[in-house]
Amino acid sequence: MTDAPTRADIALIQRIIPHRYPFLLVDRVEDIEGFHSARGIKNVTMNEPHFQGHFPGKPIMPGVTIVEAMAQTAAVMVGAALGMEDKNMLVYFMAIDSCKFRRMVVPGDVLEMHLTTVRGKPGGKVWKFSGRATVEGELACEADFTAMMDLPRE
Repeated sequence: MTDAPTRADIALIQRIIPHRYPFLLVDRVEDIEGFHSARGIKNVTMNEPHFQGHFPGKPIMPGVTIVEAMAQTAAVMVGAALGMEDKNMLVYFMAIDSCKFRRMVVPGDVLEMHLTTVRGKPGGKVWKFSGRATVEGELACEADFTAMMDLPRE
């Protein structure tokens, strides 16, 4: 795992997770420390489809998409650490716990997702993560979540 990337641009992200527009919610992942921690970046823009209805005249990023962005960051982190590029890995939520929203996220914000692995190991299917999403250092969302890694059979 010494050759594992420490950052993932959009091209690498798309080789690791299957999400695509309009549901790809992370633009890059930096500071990848194996499968232990990483920082995801999401540039929030007005042209995202959920802003048409959430809410007209007062666009606010839906909380569920913030949690999904954290989950995608975790999947990229683990996928990069395990060399899952081009392997068709899927990840499914199993639980979302202790989720709290503290600040609105609006177009123009840069959302940073800070993820740490609480439980999980290479080859394991069930992983638990702790995430915090911030804008300019201010806490926007925090949540713990459990996910199942559907690793392809070789």
